Amino acid sequence: MKMENEILLKNNFNGLQHLGIPVTNLEQSVTFYTKLGFTRILTSKVPDPAGAIHVAMMKRDNVIVELYQLVGKELEELRSRSDGHIDHIAFDVIDIDKAFSELKVAGFETIEDKPVFLGFWDRGCKYFAIRGPNREKLEFNQIL
Repeated sequence: MKMENEILLKNNFNGLQHLGIPVTNLEQSVTFYTKLGFTRILTSKVPDPAGAIHVAMMKRDNVIVELYQLVGKELEELRSRSDGHIDHIAFDVIDIDKAFSELKVAGFETIEDKPVFLGFWDRGCKYFAIRGPNREKLEFNQIL
């Protein structure tokens, strides 16, 4: 890794993009967040070998929450928890490929082999993630 005082992604960081929350019932969660003043701004699906993962992006002011309903064993594991959890925090970057390269060169282990395209938003988005020191997932995301 680079030196501690060196700032990574110096000119390629726009701040917090969204919080990702896995849910057991997407529509129930959408209703809950709607009551808190959030508006659904995107509905999508992500292919998964166990079945489609349904996604809803909810926005209030400058805060976006990604709600997604897992499938298969992951859904059952989520249902068995007494407390939920936030799966990831996503940071907005200007150039996803540059961010990926910079973090790889700096010695960070990426979860994905390269930025992944999703058909979200008008033209899609790309993301990749790294793990923090406590196994937290930090996602870097560019809306195209």
